[in-house]
Amino acid sequence: MPSRIFYRWFVCLLLWCAAVQAHALTPEAARAMAAGDTDERIAALQRATATPDDATLAFIRAMADDAVKVAGDRAIVMQGDQGTDPVTGAPVPVPDDAEDIVNNNRMRGEFDAALAALQLLSPDAAQRRAAIEALKEDTDEARLPLIEKALAQEKDTRLQAQLEAIRARILLASPSAERRLEAAQYLAHSGNPATRTVLLEQLRQEADPKVKAAMQSALTAVEGRLQWGEKLAALFSGLSLGSILLLVALGLAITYGLMGVINMAHGELMMVGAYATYVVQGLFQKYLPGAFDWYLVAALPVAFGASALMGAVLERSVIRFLYGRPLETLLATWGISLVLQQLVRSVFGAQNVGVENPAWMSGGVQLMDNLQLPWNRVLIVVFAFAVLAGVAFLISQTRLGLFVRGVTQNRPMAACMGVNTARIDTYAFALGSGIAGLAGCALSQVGNVGPDLGQGYIVDAFMVVVLGGVGQLAGTVYAALGLGVLNKFLEGWMGAVLAKIAVLVLIIVFIQKRPQGIFAMKGRSAEA
Repeated sequence: MPSRIFYRWFVCLLLWCAAVQAHALTPEAARAMAAGDTDERIAALQRATATPDDATLAFIRAMADDAVKVAGDRAIVMQGDQGTDPVTGAPVPVPDDAEDIVNNNRMRGEFDAALAALQLLSPDAAQRRAAIEALKEDTDEARLPLIEKALAQEKDTRLQAQLEAIRARILLASPSAERRLEAAQYLAHSGNPATRTVLLEQLRQEADPKVKAAMQSALTAVEGRLQWGEKLAALFSGLSLGSILLLVALGLAITYGLMGVINMAHGELMMVGAYATYVVQGLFQKYLPGAFDWYLVAALPVAFGASALMGAVLERSVIRFLYGRPLETLLATWGISLVLQQLVRSVFGAQNVGVENPAWMSGGVQLMDNLQLPWNRVLIVVFAFAVLAGVAFLISQTRLGLFVRGVTQNRPMAACMGVNTARIDTYAFALGSGIAGLAGCALSQVGNVGPDLGQGYIVDAFMVVVLGGVGQLAGTVYAALGLGVLNKFLEGWMGAVLAKIAVLVLIIVFIQKRPQGIFAMKGRSAEA
């Protein structure tokens, strides 16, 4: 009985050793991958990656790093000046006639693809995800055994679905009509833009009518899904642009809508907020590098305070003497804008400066294969509505808001009731300027910061305020989001320049029909 058990274990050990030997890297396979014709080397590489082991992976990496020499009928992995056997890892002498392997661009591409494919078997989910991303457009049938092996052991359902899609794209070129039909039916549920390209290529070559009809049906479904993705992407881009316009216009809704000041320096107040964010970033990089990801949180009150202080200084020194004279206010604030631009050029230079995104604002959320929402844009939309909620609460529910509304609607009566109208004017203008600083802080996360930052938004901001209705926060929201979405959809149809012109024409026509904007101001001053 013991002898029989020993015999069975001995047979199993032999079979295991034979299986390992069949799948392990051999000197002949290493030599075939390292030297010879490019097509032969690629074929040997594909055979090796179909049943890989650790030695195969290490040898492919060494070839990709140009750390392999060929001497006669053997390949040698170089580690500095020392040579090692690629199969056993044992040190070996390096002959004087050993030659470096020659890797052309095609061979390097095959190395990269092979390494990515081998990562499909990694225990690290992040590495498997990166490997799938690298192979999602691959249609090489030689990868099929490795992909099926990875699919069999993959536990993550999302990664399983992505592997199934890669497998289906490979099977689409199979000589078997049944497998091509199965692949076409599976790919009908895909939303990957690469799938459309693969289906179009195979349709030109397909001879089987049944398979061709399935491919055509799959192509129609994929194109419909891609179109939906493009529409949703345009909608999000419009909301993102609208939220930026909303941030920019909220300050104007106070300084122009409520106070009647045509502030052409509003864009430069945004610029002040953006440069304040840049300064805070520099301070964190120098003194608090470990807390750098939180610099933006600290930059928000600094940007608001810097712009609000600048606005208060401008109101007390220049604008308070120009109330009721809109043309002179326009000219004065335009001159102030030029002064502020030149001041920034003198302090920070004429070139744009870069403001980095914190780690938690990098990347994005993938909703569809062709639709990814960047976190910085998503958070700016959320931030814009948070600022809107704060402004609405301040104007409608606080003592300062009551005074601002009272002075706006009937300044003489508010003064008779004991309200210090001059101080309220300063507070209101500082508030509008501070909101412009918050807009500049947000804009620094989606583009470069430079002296001309505000020039690209000031006209659009005035259009939003006028279209929404002077002094109406609700109208500002509708106008900003509406113009953002409309502009993005028109861009996809007629281009960026014509879209701007079309939007301007539509605004002019709307104002001609409804001069008070979407929402008319209510109150005694409006009725007078």
